[in-house]
Amino acid sequence: MVEQQNRAQSSGLQLTERVVQIRRVTKVVKGGRRRGFSVMVVVGDDQGHVGIGLGKANAVPDAVRKGVATASKSLIQVPLKGTTIPHEVVASHGASIVLLKPAALGTGVMAGGGVRAVVELAGIRDILTKSLGSPNPINVVKATMAGLLQLRDPEKEVARRKGARVGVVPGGRGNLG
Repeated sequence: MVEQQNRAQSSGLQLTERVVQIRRVTKVVKGGRRRGFSVMVVVGDDQGHVGIGLGKANAVPDAVRKGVATASKSLIQVPLKGTTIPHEVVASHGASIVLLKPAALGTGVMAGGGVRAVVELAGIRDILTKSLGSPNPINVVKATMAGLLQLRDPEKEVARRKGARVGVVPGGRGNLG
């Protein structure tokens, strides 16, 4: 349900792509080994839209193309507060844990590897991050996306919560109807 709220459309956006990881994979079959490639790709427009995709094919360019197509379909809208994020979040995927903290203007992106790729393409310019647990780039990227999905715009959240309290009398003792 949360994912549908933050879902964005890729039409009309100028997307930039970045390859996070290329893995050479092998499948052993009756006649020998079949080699292929698995590629983790991040796409974003530097304006708060970012998506990730995993592409698999027998050649790297084909795998990258599939990854970009998947990432374009999984775009989300990230709420920004100026050049940073509105609040701190901790998210995990598998054994990877990622901490994302807002930073003061001019701090820059204090992140490495997969986290840096995701936050830069999302348009975040000032952020402090820490990657804990497993350093597997695929899980780190997915944990970062989970963290970005947890972000809420404070003004919209207050309005949403006030709207949920319809029927409550201010200063009263609950619902009178």
